[in-house]
Amino acid sequence: MNTENQSRREFVKQSSLLAGALVAAPFASQAEFFNSSADDTIKVALIGCGGRGTGAAMQALLTKQNVKLVAMADAFKDRLDDCYKSLNADDLSDWSGTAGNVKDKIAVKEENKFVGFDGYKKAIALADVVILTTPPGFRPIHFEEAVNQGKHIFMEKPVATDPLGINRVLEAAKLAKQKKLNVLVGLQRHYQNSYRELYKRCKDGMIGDITSAQAWWNNEGVWVNMRKPEQTEMEYQMRNWYYFNWLCGDHITEQHIHNIDVINWFKGSYPVKAQGMGGREVRKGKEFGEIFDHHYVEFQYADGSILNSQCRHIKGTMSKVDEQIIGTKGSVFCGDANIKDRTGKVLYQYDKTKENNPYQTEHDELFEAIAKREYKFADAENGAKSTMTSILGRMATYSGQVIEWDKALNSGLSLAPSSFTWDTKPLSLPDADGFYAVAVPGITKYNT
Repeated sequence: MNTENQSRREFVKQSSLLAGALVAAPFASQAEFFNSSADDTIKVALIGCGGRGTGAAMQALLTKQNVKLVAMADAFKDRLDDCYKSLNADDLSDWSGTAGNVKDKIAVKEENKFVGFDGYKKAIALADVVILTTPPGFRPIHFEEAVNQGKHIFMEKPVATDPLGINRVLEAAKLAKQKKLNVLVGLQRHYQNSYRELYKRCKDGMIGDITSAQAWWNNEGVWVNMRKPEQTEMEYQMRNWYYFNWLCGDHITEQHIHNIDVINWFKGSYPVKAQGMGGREVRKGKEFGEIFDHHYVEFQYADGSILNSQCRHIKGTMSKVDEQIIGTKGSVFCGDANIKDRTGKVLYQYDKTKENNPYQTEHDELFEAIAKREYKFADAENGAKSTMTSILGRMATYSGQVIEWDKALNSGLSLAPSSFTWDTKPLSLPDADGFYAVAVPGITKYNT
């Protein structure tokens, strides 16, 4: 796997230093709930200008609040330029499903377009609200900075790719709560009408006690960006970030977290251990980096209930993205938006004509709270723990061993490079033929 484990001593030292730095950070007062002094404008900075960042920025600007995009940051100038162009389009329907444009809400001066690894700090300083949509390997660093600067935050899932990153997010989340900073994580099913109604009825006891669950993210996979001769290893991995664990976390973390999080949400808890299997059956080319093309994980919760989780990226196979929660009196079928008893009788059916766009709703609710100077969102802890659930599953499939939550979370495992420059060598490097080492169940080990 070509990854390095930090020693427990180094991990404890880093965590202590981090905690000290966070505690020392200045606290925002209620008068500084957002920093606009002359009017009610909510200033936004976008950190990460790829497809998801462009979509999230549009959704923020499409809210009913007086929102202005004032700063942008990305490691790559071409991505920033493409994002800016898309935001200034006459019709946003291809991106947001909403006709019209947001041109009058874009106020990004040329000097406030920041390119490179450190530009996020300057962009964050200019805003009241920060949108964090880079590849998830950078999320802990950017989240810490936004919290330390006292900003409200929307950050995409997953929020980290390794246990050390999870701990950094959890520490920063504590400070965000103390500062009363709204933090919303893009696990949008929490903001989808059908899921909210199913959750209510589940909590009211319609299905009884949850005994098991199923979760799927099976489809053909996503894009690939091929290597170009002029690229350094760092640039190539960042351009093709989905296939490198320090950036993506494997697709069990980058995508399947959505389904895993639904089960955690309905359960009201997180697994205590996991075991599973996975590998690279089809996607074996060098362009697919180091990630698996399929995972199957059995997560176990403290009460003994089981989540059977599967995700797959293989063309020509069954496509299914869904969740099912099974109780003593019935089951929740999330995709069908209904609840059935043990005989198959429908106890509740959500009217799908009333379904909303949860990607828009999460921004509508976040910016409404900020405009009203209300503290309503503290999603970072759940975002971190659901992300950690997916990482636990990855560690189980990569090793073929039973991985316990507490040991994994406290392992100090870090996948990130030692620094961030275009010449920095990531920990996972290709061999002479351009192939990357891939985990082998039964051989790959974790010091947990």
